[in-house]
Amino acid sequence: MPQIKDVMSPNFKFMSPDSPVSEIAQQMRDMDCGFMPMAENDKMVGMVTDRDITIRAVAEGKNPADVQGRDIMTPKTYYCYDDQDVEEVCNNMGEIQVRRLPVVNRDKRLVGIVSMGDLAQVASRPNVGQTQQQITAQIAQNKQQAA
Repeated sequence: MPQIKDVMSPNFKFMSPDSPVSEIAQQMRDMDCGFMPMAENDKMVGMVTDRDITIRAVAEGKNPADVQGRDIMTPKTYYCYDDQDVEEVCNNMGEIQVRRLPVVNRDKRLVGIVSMGDLAQVASRPNVGQTQQQITAQIAQNKQQAA
């Protein structure tokens, strides 16, 4: 069985929670991603998503150049371990409704990022399809509740 370290992307960036939100947003744009791990001493302390920037900074009228990542980040973040089984992580991603996860080693040091696309290459097709359906259904439900 493949493990997450076999499929994850080791090319990732993380930023300090002291970084201005404007710099975090620019880095996310440059990397074409929707989230940025916040880390201190290689240990993940939170996550800033494009939604965090929109809801907790812009919608609140805060200046992204004056607000730090720690002010808008989600401190409780989901992650997986690099030695976890691909199928297990695929199932977990469906349950928690996420398309990508930071990957840490057993010392909780950030070592990579794994996405649904990475998992789709090695996980069983029914598992990946089910996970994607769970995520899509949750997004549709959230949109209905917001309307």
